[in-house]
Amino acid sequence: MKALILSADNFEDSELLVPLYRLREVGYSVAVASDKGGSIHGKHGYEVPVDRVFSELNPADYAVLVLPGGKAPAAIRDIPAVHEIARAFMASNKPVAAICHGPQILISAGLLKGRKATCYESVAPELRDAGASYEDIEVLVDGNLITSRKPDDLPAFCRELTRMLKAQG
Repeated sequence: MKALILSADNFEDSELLVPLYRLREVGYSVAVASDKGGSIHGKHGYEVPVDRVFSELNPADYAVLVLPGGKAPAAIRDIPAVHEIARAFMASNKPVAAICHGPQILISAGLLKGRKATCYESVAPELRDAGASYEDIEVLVDGNLITSRKPDDLPAFCRELTRMLKAQG
């Protein structure tokens, strides 16, 4: 079982690292992908090795997609390969978990119209403009989509993510 995290420099450290380690804890192999090789650096100084660049990815190889927040989503949200990856996960009804600014990637890919979601408060107007129904709650599950607002929501975010993965077997 393989999980995929899309990110870039200036990610929110806990929002990438906590799901990464939680997924590993439940038996997933986790690949971190970015727009460049080497490593990416979080807002608070953590460095994470990049396993793949976006153009090398085949979404069919992964069971779940995680989109951490921070400033990274804004940096990668307009990359066509990122849109293709997100669209492939949503089209195949695989779990997609986005926290904080992570939903910006889904907004840019045109994937939130008619969906229920939450996000960091400053992203909420953009989420609504994209046609999503916004709720200010710690975690919101809408079909295969899991969204949360901020680092404080990570326990609920990871709980729902692991619950969804167990349900899929």
